[in-house]
Amino acid sequence: MRLIIRQTKIFLNSAVLFFIIIGCSGSNSKESEILAMPLSLNIERFDLQFHQSQSADIPVLKNNYPFLFPKKFHDSVWVKRQKDSLQLLLLENVEKSFPSMDPLEEELEYLFKHLKYYFPRTRTPRVIGVINNVDYQSKTIYNDSLLLISLDTYLGKNHPLYEGIPQYIRQEMDAKFLSSHVVNKFAEYKIPPPNGRSFLSMMVYEGKKIYLKDWVLPRLSESQKMGFTDEQYQWVVENETYIWQYFVEKQLIFSTEQTLRQRFIEPAPFSKFYLEIDNESPGRVGVWVGWQIIKSFVERYPDTDISALLNMPAQTLFSKANYKPRR
Repeated sequence: MRLIIRQTKIFLNSAVLFFIIIGCSGSNSKESEILAMPLSLNIERFDLQFHQSQSADIPVLKNNYPFLFPKKFHDSVWVKRQKDSLQLLLLENVEKSFPSMDPLEEELEYLFKHLKYYFPRTRTPRVIGVINNVDYQSKTIYNDSLLLISLDTYLGKNHPLYEGIPQYIRQEMDAKFLSSHVVNKFAEYKIPPPNGRSFLSMMVYEGKKIYLKDWVLPRLSESQKMGFTDEQYQWVVENETYIWQYFVEKQLIFSTEQTLRQRFIEPAPFSKFYLEIDNESPGRVGVWVGWQIIKSFVERYPDTDISALLNMPAQTLFSKANYKPRR
C-alpha cells in the first residue's frame, strides 16, 4: 500500500512538473515570437535640432514639426526660446543623462512589439524627444501615430533640477518608468471609460491599465507597473487584507462619493484612510486593489481574451472574480 501511495505521489509530482515545463515552454515560445517581430524605432531629437539651429532654420523646423509650433505664436517667440538660458540648461542636463538614445529606443521597441502582437492594428508611432519645462504632468503625449517624450522629465528622481517637486511625483521621473507611462496613454484608447460612478468602477478601470502591463511589459517589475518604490509595493501586499476590510466596512465599494478618487485613485503622497497608517501608505491603493480584482478574475477564467477583458463592465468582472485578499 505504501508503495502504491509513493508511486502515486511520484506520478503526480511528475505530472505537475510536466505541465509547468509545458506552460513555461509555451510562454517562452510566445515571447520569442514577439521579440522576433521586425520593428525599428528611433527617437527624433527635436530638442537638439531646435536649440542647435539658427533663427533662419525656424521655417524648416516648422515644416518638419508643425504640431510643435502653435500658429498663434510669431516666429520671434521661437527665436527667443532657442537661446533661452533655462532651455539650454535643460538641454545640457538631458545630454548628460542620455548620452545615447539606444536604451530608450530598445525599451520602446520591446513595448511596441508586444502592443502590435496583442493589438495588431497598433501603428509604430513617430517618436520625438522634446524639452517641456519639466512639465511632469505631460511626460508623454501619445496618439496612434505620434509619441512625444519630454526628456527633461526623466532625468532621475534625485536630479537637482527636480528640487522642490514633491517626492511622490519625483519617484516616477526616471527613465525606467517611460514604457509604463506610454502604456497608460495607450490604455486610454483601448479601455472604455467607467460605465458607472462607483468606487468599484474607478478601481477596475484603473486596474485594467495596470493589468495591461502584465501582457505588454512582462519584464517590468510589479512595483514599476504601479509607479511604486519597492517599499511601497511591499506595504500594499502586506496590508491587502486591511485595505479591503476598510473598503468593505466603510461601505465604499459601491459608493459614488467622488472624494474617493482623490483619496485612493489619483497620485498622492499617501492614501487617505483617515487613520494612523496613512503616512505609511502610498497613494493610489485603490488602483492596486483594482489590479488584484482583475488578477482574481483571470485566475478563474484564464482563457479570457485580453480585449474582452478590457471591455468587460466592472460589475460583471467583479462578480465573477470572487476577489479575496491573499493575506
